[in-house]
Amino acid sequence: MQRIIAVANQKGGVGKTTTAVNLSAALAGQQRVLLIDLDPQGNATMGVGIDKYSLTCSVLEPLLGSQSARSALQPNASQTFSVLPANGDLTVAEIKLLEAPMREKRLALALAPLRTDYDVIIIDCPPSLNMLTVNALVAADSVLIPIQTEYYALEGLSALLDTIEQIRSHRNPALAIEGIVRTLHDPRNNLASEVSAQLVQHFGNQVFNTIIPRNVRLAEAPSHGLPAMLYDKGSRGAISYSALASELLRRYQNSPN
Repeated sequence: MQRIIAVANQKGGVGKTTTAVNLSAALAGQQRVLLIDLDPQGNATMGVGIDKYSLTCSVLEPLLGSQSARSALQPNASQTFSVLPANGDLTVAEIKLLEAPMREKRLALALAPLRTDYDVIIIDCPPSLNMLTVNALVAADSVLIPIQTEYYALEGLSALLDTIEQIRSHRNPALAIEGIVRTLHDPRNNLASEVSAQLVQHFGNQVFNTIIPRNVRLAEAPSHGLPAMLYDKGSRGAISYSALASELLRRYQNSPN
């Protein structure tokens, strides 16, 4: 398996960063993993134990071409996978990329020398369809879409799917949808179950069987700078992300390609 996966959803609060961090940690037991934080908030960076306030080099420099991506890599707190971190300085990139040559391909160009070093590269995208997200989609092989099972779950999904189609048409024809992950699910909530069923009805096998539940440990883990499976591997959240990683790997093992 050699794959660049963008974790994207322009709707905030759907478990996007939680998914990027914990899927990276779960896959790291079997794959060589790189997690890229492409969100100026730097939540994925802090969530794996890297202090975003003390960074001397981040994903910003490779994007702007002033340093190589390899020079900006750091290990996560448990040293199980690599991280290309981010902080608030990345907001500069959103402005400078608008005037940069090959502005949609800056991340793809920066990652090209690293592709053979890793089996899986996971990109945590910002919660908006801006130039950073476009860079992620142009660099990626596929898009993983976390969706909260709530009333407004499908709102905005069509905009993301339209963006993916535009990227396919003009910049990255091979871009695929890795799948849809149902997150923050409360099985006691009838509406959540209805939304979950609607997603399966509309998107079929593009929806992963694994469902990520609402879980206190998933919410607590980032404050300790750890993915949930390193914070409490027996928690429902950690077990769910381990199951998601296994399901993802099975899909590739069973793929005719």
